Amino acid sequence: MASKGLQSFAAGMILAVSVCGVVYYTTDNSSVGAEEATPAVQEQTEEELIGQLQESGYVVQTESEWKSQLEELEAAVVERVAAELEAVEEDVEEADTDSEEGDNIVYRTMLTVSPGMTSIDVGRALESANIIDNARDFFNEVEKRDLSNELRPGTFEVESGMSMGQLIDIIF
Repeated sequence: MASKGLQSFAAGMILAVSVCGVVYYTTDNSSVGAEEATPAVQEQTEEELIGQLQESGYVVQTESEWKSQLEELEAAVVERVAAELEAVEEDVEEADTDSEEGDNIVYRTMLTVSPGMTSIDVGRALESANIIDNARDFFNEVEKRDLSNELRPGTFEVESGMSMGQLIDIIF
């Protein structure tokens, strides 16, 4: 671009900025666009607003109506929870009476003693089959009777109703 062209461009920019500045400072800010900025607001009554909302599908309630509905709902929930609690308590009582009648559960299993097993292994197997309560007690009883080297390989049928002595007599 030649220097004359650049000078013409700069003169045009100065002229445009000057015109914009004059227009900006000479016009009144409150009169320009005032009609667009503040649309006319209609004053509506409360009934008209409620009517418009109801026509649009909204439910309009006063605060007292809302509180009364909440109280009714809370009362209904409390009644339902109380009824469920009573039902659960009845079920628990029935389960307690059933468990008192059915406490005689007998576990029966086939115990396989293989060569190389120790009395501790046998005690753990009996405990996992719910035949005895504690494998350590079984091991201690075997040690007390000095039968730890007398363990016979084989398959034995044992029940949870058997005493510790009966179990030892069958297995050893």
